[in-house]
Amino acid sequence: MTTLKRAPRECGSWIWDLSDSATPGLESALSFAARMCNVLTRLELLSPTQLKYSWYTLNVGPTGIASILELTKPLEDSSLPERVRGSRPSAYPSADIADIDVIGAGKWIDAEGRSRTEPELVNLSLTTTPTDLSAELSVHHDIWGKYDFAGHPHLEVHQNNAPRIAAALKELSALLGMPPELGEPTYFGTATLEGLATPDVYEDGLGPDLTSRL
Repeated sequence: MTTLKRAPRECGSWIWDLSDSATPGLESALSFAARMCNVLTRLELLSPTQLKYSWYTLNVGPTGIASILELTKPLEDSSLPERVRGSRPSAYPSADIADIDVIGAGKWIDAEGRSRTEPELVNLSLTTTPTDLSAELSVHHDIWGKYDFAGHPHLEVHQNNAPRIAAALKELSALLGMPPELGEPTYFGTATLEGLATPDVYEDGLGPDLTSRL
C-alpha cells in the first residue's frame, strides 16, 4: 500500500544520452535497462516487475494503445525483445514503440528508520526508436528533498533517503560513462547532479507549499 504523496510531475529527472554508446533500438534499450536496474535493485530503489510501453505508427502517430508486460524472466533474458514485439496490437501490424518504462517498487526509510516499500519509488524510462537511445531516471516524491510537499522540513527523512539517490546517480553515471543531463525544473522541484535542489525558504523557516497541485 502506498504511504507517500506523489506529484503528478517529476520532482527531479536525469537523462543520459546513450546514442554514442550503442546502436539505438529495442535490444540496446533493454540491455541498458538491465544494467541500470542491477544498480537500482542493489540500492533497493527499483525492483522491476513490469514493462509498460505505448504503440505508434510511423508517419501516422500514436495508436492510443499501451501494453504492460509482466517480467516473468530477468531483463537480461535474450527472449525479452521478441516478447515485447509479440505484444504488438493486431490491428496495427506495423506499429512500433518509442519509449519503454520499467515499473517496480522500491524502499524508502521513514523518520524512525523503518524501511517501507513504495510502488514506483523511482521511474526508469528508455527510448527504443531506431534513431535515438537515451535513459531517464525520475522521482515524484518529497522524501529526497529537505522539505515535504507542504513546506515543512523533514530532516530525518531527508537524511535517510537523499544519500541513496545521490549514490544511485553516481553509480549510474560511472556505469554509463557520463554524467546525466538535468531535466527541466518543474513546479515540484529541480534536479542537481547529486539529487534535488533546496528551494528558497521563507522567513518562518518553511519551504513552498505545493499541496494545491498534488
